[in-house]
Amino acid sequence: MLAESRRTIIIDTDPGQDDAIAILFALGAKDKLDVRAITTVAGNVPLDLTSRNALIVLGWANRTDIPVYAGCSRPLVCDLVTAEDFHGKTGLDGVALDEPTVGLADGHAVDFMIRTLGRAAEKSVTVCLIGPMTNLAVALTKEPTIVRGIKEVVMMAGAFHTRGNVTPVAEFNVYVDPHAAAVVFGSGAPIVVLPLDTTHKALSTKARVTRLSELGNRAGKLIGAILNSHAQREIEKFGAQGGPLHDPCVIAYLLAPWLFSGRNANVVIETQGEFTTGETVVDWYGTTGRPANAFWINDVDADSFYALLTETVRRLP
Repeated sequence: MLAESRRTIIIDTDPGQDDAIAILFALGAKDKLDVRAITTVAGNVPLDLTSRNALIVLGWANRTDIPVYAGCSRPLVCDLVTAEDFHGKTGLDGVALDEPTVGLADGHAVDFMIRTLGRAAEKSVTVCLIGPMTNLAVALTKEPTIVRGIKEVVMMAGAFHTRGNVTPVAEFNVYVDPHAAAVVFGSGAPIVVLPLDTTHKALSTKARVTRLSELGNRAGKLIGAILNSHAQREIEKFGAQGGPLHDPCVIAYLLAPWLFSGRNANVVIETQGEFTTGETVVDWYGTTGRPANAFWINDVDADSFYALLTETVRRLP
């Protein structure tokens, strides 16, 4: 399957170090991806910081023409859990942050999603979820008919073959708002999942980070600095040869889906477990008979992924 010539996308995000890299990755591929807006949600850090960080990252790429809509400041039901221990107090540890040069777009991210997806041609907009799924869940709950405008929901979420990174069974984006994840997985939208099963195979080794750092442009140096900070915490926690690079896998899938492999499966979200809240329960072998509702990816050609990331970032300022 070949990537489309230019795909219309909304990036829903909680920047976050790897979120910032994913945004830059998408902006470097402007010949293939039409980024209509960035929508922000509370997650890695609170909403005021995720929104500020999105504006800063767009400034790094000289793309402040793309609007940023602030969204939900807390999960649907649970108290907000953040990840400053991994991403730093600002969410973008490892780099100096200037003040944004533009402000947020008027209006709420949920209203933007409802308006945009409601007016879109059938199956024409891809929603990239690289944070907790609160914004899209609220939009789908308020106006279920917007699912008609969604081509795919491509998300970084969950864990199955590889276990959780915030609890023994739960991945962060799902754990922060499991009820929102349950809404999205139950929406009937076409879903592609890039879980920890995949992202833990896309390691930011020293050689890969060096190639990005030495591209000779601002974006490469920034990504290198972020990865040197981000990877160290991941290496210390998981004992790997490099830090997993999570959210950029979503963008790589849009550009080169042939780098990934997986299978269609039924996925449900545990919302009430005493020890398992936020678990993505994947019926990998079809034992329940429940119909598949997602394409669950469990492998990636890591060398080709990093080559694609490097060559795409090379196009940025």
